[in-house]
Amino acid sequence: MGWCPRLLSEAILTSQLKNLKSNNMSGHSKWSTIKRKKGALDAKRSKMFSRMTKEITVAVKEGGPDPDGNPRLRLAISNAKGASMPKDTIQRSINKGSDKDAANFIELTYEGYLSHGIAVYVECTTDNQQRTVAAIRAIFNKYNGNLGTNGSLNFIFDRKGMFTVPKGDIDAEEFELEMIDGGAEEIELNEGLFTITTSMEDFGNMMKKLEELNIEPESAELQRIPNDTITLELEDAQKIMKVIDIFEENDDVQNVFHNLEMTDELMETI
Repeated sequence: MGWCPRLLSEAILTSQLKNLKSNNMSGHSKWSTIKRKKGALDAKRSKMFSRMTKEITVAVKEGGPDPDGNPRLRLAISNAKGASMPKDTIQRSINKGSDKDAANFIELTYEGYLSHGIAVYVECTTDNQQRTVAAIRAIFNKYNGNLGTNGSLNFIFDRKGMFTVPKGDIDAEEFELEMIDGGAEEIELNEGLFTITTSMEDFGNMMKKLEELNIEPESAELQRIPNDTITLELEDAQKIMKVIDIFEENDDVQNVFHNLEMTDELMETI
């Protein structure tokens, strides 16, 4: 008797799932955990909401105020909800983006090195490019870094889709099979939260898969994941993290990515 197509498909997915579980998946998941913990600190400074407000505003100006017809806005709203941003704040952000007299934001990226060869990738959203580049350059210069040219760090960072989904009453094995079907490269369950990694090209496919399953992720974003990391002595690593914090505190900065190894010892000091 020949293979049933459905059984064959499930067999392939099950095999892929076993391969995924046998891989070392700690790298991307650990990075996501770091981002999440820093996100909690950002929320205390109201920085996270400011970033999300900008993202919603830019999304509205780019594709209109209707999330059903604007995938970027739909994603921005989903992330805002996942961070517990109040509904009225989300709506004000949408209204702000719809205001013709509101400032027009542009998205910029800056790449460079800090001391000890630590690579840093800074993503910004700004209404004043001159102000932003001057501020970013000043931080690099003050802390013995070097601002490089766009594309100079492409060999260090990969763009990956990173999704976090609360487990709730989800059946883990069935969910993981669905995620593989949606393009998952890595899946990890830690502290009641699934972390799913995809290629940049499969980011949209994973969003569609989650929508099909009526699952709203806590967060979904493209991150720049380092291919390799550099481990420093604790004191030197703390100095680097202070500079990272200074970048992140700038109002024009949306995200900062780096290739410093976040050791357990360093994580305890954050």
